[in-house]
Amino acid sequence: MVLSMKEMDVEVAENGQIAVEMFRTHGEGYYDAILMDMRMPEMDGLEAARVIRAMMRKDSKTIPMIALTANAFDEDVQRSMQAGLNAHLSKPVQPEALYETLESLIEG
Repeated sequence: MVLSMKEMDVEVAENGQIAVEMFRTHGEGYYDAILMDMRMPEMDGLEAARVIRAMMRKDSKTIPMIALTANAFDEDVQRSMQAGLNAHLSKPVQPEALYETLESLIEG
Protein backbone atom coordinates (compact mmCIF):
# COMPACT_ATOMS: atom_id res chain seq x y z
CA MET A 1 0.00 0.00 0.00
CA VAL A 2 2.81 2.40 0.88
CA LEU A 3 4.43 1.97 -2.52
CA SER A 4 1.11 2.16 -4.36
CA MET A 5 0.58 5.61 -2.86
CA LYS A 6 3.59 6.71 -4.93
CA GLU A 7 2.08 5.05 -8.01
CA MET A 8 4.60 2.21 -8.01
CA ASP A 9 3.58 -1.15 -9.45
CA VAL A 10 4.00 -3.88 -6.87
CA GLU A 11 3.97 -7.67 -7.11
CA VAL A 12 3.80 -9.71 -3.91
CA ALA A 13 5.32 -13.13 -3.26
CA GLU A 14 3.91 -15.16 -0.38
CA ASN A 15 7.26 -16.74 0.41
CA GLY A 16 10.91 -16.71 -0.59
CA GLN A 17 10.62 -19.59 -3.04
CA ILE A 18 7.85 -17.79 -4.92
CA ALA A 19 9.94 -14.60 -4.95
CA VAL A 20 12.84 -16.49 -6.54
CA GLU A 21 10.54 -18.05 -9.15
CA MET A 22 8.95 -14.70 -9.96
CA PHE A 23 12.37 -13.20 -10.57
CA ARG A 24 13.55 -16.24 -12.54
CA THR A 25 10.52 -16.34 -14.88
CA HIS A 26 10.49 -12.65 -15.80
CA GLY A 27 12.91 -11.19 -18.30
CA GLU A 28 16.02 -9.27 -17.37
CA GLY A 29 15.22 -5.77 -16.21
CA TYR A 30 11.56 -6.54 -15.47
CA TYR A 31 11.94 -5.61 -11.79
CA ASP A 32 13.48 -2.35 -10.59
CA ALA A 33 13.98 -3.51 -6.99
CA ILE A 34 13.13 -6.31 -4.58
CA LEU A 35 11.90 -5.74 -1.04
CA MET A 36 12.72 -8.89 0.87
CA ASP A 37 11.04 -9.87 4.12
CA MET A 38 13.59 -11.78 6.16
CA ARG A 39 11.09 -14.13 7.79
CA MET A 40 9.10 -15.98 5.17
CA PRO A 41 7.94 -19.58 4.98
CA GLU A 42 9.49 -22.09 2.55
CA MET A 43 12.63 -19.99 2.06
CA ASP A 44 13.65 -16.99 4.15
CA GLY A 45 14.69 -13.68 2.67
CA LEU A 46 18.42 -14.24 3.15
CA GLU A 47 18.37 -17.51 1.25
CA ALA A 48 16.13 -16.06 -1.46
CA ALA A 49 18.58 -13.17 -1.88
CA ARG A 50 21.51 -15.59 -2.16
CA VAL A 51 19.70 -17.65 -4.79
CA ILE A 52 18.82 -14.56 -6.84
CA ARG A 53 22.37 -13.20 -6.65
CA ALA A 54 23.74 -16.58 -7.80
CA MET A 55 21.60 -16.72 -10.95
CA MET A 56 23.42 -16.55 -14.25
CA ARG A 57 21.84 -13.36 -15.55
CA LYS A 58 23.09 -9.80 -15.55
CA ASP A 59 20.33 -8.21 -13.48
CA SER A 60 20.65 -10.77 -10.67
CA LYS A 61 23.94 -9.13 -9.71
CA THR A 62 22.71 -5.54 -9.91
CA ILE A 63 19.05 -5.42 -8.88
CA PRO A 64 18.63 -3.46 -5.65
CA MET A 65 17.42 -5.69 -2.83
CA ILE A 66 16.26 -4.23 0.46
CA ALA A 67 15.79 -6.25 3.64
CA LEU A 68 12.63 -5.52 5.60
CA THR A 69 12.80 -7.05 9.05
CA ALA A 70 12.07 -6.68 12.73
CA ASN A 71 15.67 -7.77 13.34
CA ALA A 72 17.67 -4.59 13.87
CA PHE A 73 20.85 -5.79 15.57
CA ASP A 74 24.22 -5.13 13.95
CA GLU A 75 24.68 -8.85 13.25
CA ASP A 76 21.32 -8.91 11.42
CA VAL A 77 22.41 -6.03 9.19
CA GLN A 78 25.72 -7.80 8.59
CA ARG A 79 23.94 -11.04 7.58
CA SER A 80 21.77 -9.08 5.14
CA MET A 81 24.80 -7.49 3.51
CA GLN A 82 26.61 -10.85 3.32
CA ALA A 83 23.58 -12.37 1.56
CA GLY A 84 23.78 -9.68 -1.12
CA LEU A 85 21.15 -7.22 0.03
CA ASN A 86 21.89 -3.56 -0.59
CA ALA A 87 20.05 -2.08 2.38
CA HIS A 88 18.45 -3.15 5.66
CA LEU A 89 15.33 -1.41 6.98
CA SER A 90 13.82 -2.28 10.33
CA LYS A 91 10.09 -2.70 10.83
CA PRO A 92 7.95 -0.82 11.26
CA VAL A 93 9.39 0.81 8.16
CA GLN A 94 8.83 4.53 7.88
CA PRO A 95 7.46 5.34 4.41
CA GLU A 96 9.92 8.19 3.83
CA ALA A 97 12.88 5.96 4.72
CA LEU A 98 11.64 3.37 2.24
CA TYR A 99 11.14 5.95 -0.51
CA GLU A 100 14.57 7.48 0.09
CA THR A 101 16.25 4.07 0.09
CA LEU A 102 14.55 3.04 -3.14
CA GLU A 103 15.38 6.34 -4.78
CA SER A 104 19.04 6.05 -3.82
CA LEU A 105 19.33 2.48 -5.13
CA ILE A 106 17.32 2.61 -8.35
CA GLU A 107 19.21 4.16 -11.22
CA GLY A 108 17.35 6.31 -13.69
